[in-house]
Amino acid sequence: MLTALGIIFGVAAVIAMMAIGNGAQKEILDQMKLVGVNNIIITPKIEKNKGSSSQSSDQSSSNSSSDKNKGKFSPGLSLKDAESIRDMIPTVLRVSPVVIYEADVIRDAVRYSTKISGVTPDFFDLFNIDLQQGDMFNAEQLKEGKAVCIIGSTIQSKFFPNGSAIGQEIKCGRLWLKVIGVLRKKEVNQSTMENLGISDYNNSVFAPIQTMMRRVKDRTMVTASSLHGSSYEMDFGDMVISGSRDGDDLAKNQVDKIVVQVKQSSQITPTTDLLKRMMLRRHQKLEDFEIKVPELLLKQEQRTKDIFNIVLGCIAGISLLVGGIGIMNIMLASVMERIKEIGIRRAIGATKRDIALQFLMEATLLSITGGLIGIILGIIFSKLIMQFTSILTIISPLSIIISFGVSASVGIIFGYMPAKQASVADPVESLRHE
Repeated sequence: MLTALGIIFGVAAVIAMMAIGNGAQKEILDQMKLVGVNNIIITPKIEKNKGSSSQSSDQSSSNSSSDKNKGKFSPGLSLKDAESIRDMIPTVLRVSPVVIYEADVIRDAVRYSTKISGVTPDFFDLFNIDLQQGDMFNAEQLKEGKAVCIIGSTIQSKFFPNGSAIGQEIKCGRLWLKVIGVLRKKEVNQSTMENLGISDYNNSVFAPIQTMMRRVKDRTMVTASSLHGSSYEMDFGDMVISGSRDGDDLAKNQVDKIVVQVKQSSQITPTTDLLKRMMLRRHQKLEDFEIKVPELLLKQEQRTKDIFNIVLGCIAGISLLVGGIGIMNIMLASVMERIKEIGIRRAIGATKRDIALQFLMEATLLSITGGLIGIILGIIFSKLIMQFTSILTIISPLSIIISFGVSASVGIIFGYMPAKQASVADPVESLRHE
């Protein structure tokens, strides 16, 4: 058992490390499904509050920035941006503008705080969201801004636990919406949502974007209440309009984000560059938006994890190597201690091949036994890692086959030298050895 310890812990380490690697890979793939394949997300850039600075350098920098952008006005993210992207960029497959509001959903004296999002049907294809029951928004509902919605599975279980939600009405803020569809449940953990900036689709209400614009609020519409706050100046060439605006940085943006999906992964980088140039042109050279590519961020994270897993695999491989060297050392010592036994076996008719096979089988038996014990320990270690560290581990049959095969190979490879040394020993000298 002491001889096999190196093999035992080496095999256990290989299985545990491969289980961690498989779990990390699955997490990345699940996150890619959540953010959508080949998606690019455009969001408004929220500027920090411009207060007075105590340092003259900060004041001069602010003044130069103001002079540079003086006379320029950006309308912010709008439906027109989404339409232009769809019509003008040939590599784009789908586009969906999104408007998001916090709202209280109310029905039968039950109140629940959630988010209501105005979207197009493409939104559900962009993020691989399927309907469990009901129908998608049709052309009439989109065009006319009908008071309809699609709800997540959590909303259904909270407000319609004993019956179908289809055809029922719920109140979202001050707006009554008729439920026409329910989304299939999608598992999303909290840390993933925070890292990727995605919403909990199970806990959301989705309505046609025109419904949100017409029945809730269109931020591009100027009303008496909106003409109150900080001053603004719009330059339209021959005409300059001055007035005041709500101080919220997001108030000027008609939509909260625009999700763009390209046709192929290879087109993501050039499309991103093209989008930036196009948006700058439409926004009067003001970079009041941010462009993010979640898939590239996830692939970079995956590469980092792959490097980490390779390092851990190398460490585990070194353990197996050390275990094999340990077997070789013990078997060499065994040959020295059993020289007389070798001589007796040779004297009664054993061939060199018989002697070699004897010691080779002993070394192989040590490594195979250690490998089997290591497999059991590796499975136990993987379960303990997942239980106590919240790291997802997935044990695959391939990892068990590889680790067992390596352990058996180690016994054969490192047992060959002691076996060969035993087989070439002179039988007469072996019999005389004390």
